[in-house]
Amino acid sequence: MTKHLKKRNIIFLVIIILLLIPKSRQAIQIVLHKGIALVNPISEVSKNERIKLENFDWVLLKENGVPYNFNEAKGKVILINFWATWCPPCIAEMSSLQKLYDKFGNKIEFLFVTNEPSEIVQNFKAKKMYDFPVYIRQSDIPKEFITRSIPRTIIINKSGEIVIDKSGAVNWNSDKVISQLNQLLKE
Repeated sequence: MTKHLKKRNIIFLVIIILLLIPKSRQAIQIVLHKGIALVNPISEVSKNERIKLENFDWVLLKENGVPYNFNEAKGKVILINFWATWCPPCIAEMSSLQKLYDKFGNKIEFLFVTNEPSEIVQNFKAKKMYDFPVYIRQSDIPKEFITRSIPRTIIINKSGEIVIDKSGAVNWNSDKVISQLNQLLKE
């Protein structure tokens, strides 16, 4: 029993020390958030509590510098992810979002939104081998999307209703999410 406690204490101490070392801190945080993402539940907003977007007037800039008006997404199933390259929970869920993007491609309007400069985003994507579309905010976001924490992912149905609104790292490539997205595409 005491051997087990000593071993557990040593492991805990090593994790604490690694979290204190700047070079290993982010990597450890990402691993921890990936674990959390596996158990972080996703639930659909009930039909009577859904918020319908009133304002689709939101200007973003594509990575290549081309302006994009959110009005172009009206009538489509939309997945918006607010994130940053320096955010461990954001990084933790990115691989699952990339897999989801690979599965659905142009069937769903994917908007990965950040405030970071395009060069930083492009370097991050190249290093991680991601190819999902990233947009940079150019105007105020609709009030329904205002957030104080990232990552935050919002899924909107074809009628403009928010059906999923989730903060924190999540495994977006789960059977449950894939099934929900397929259902939204059929509606």
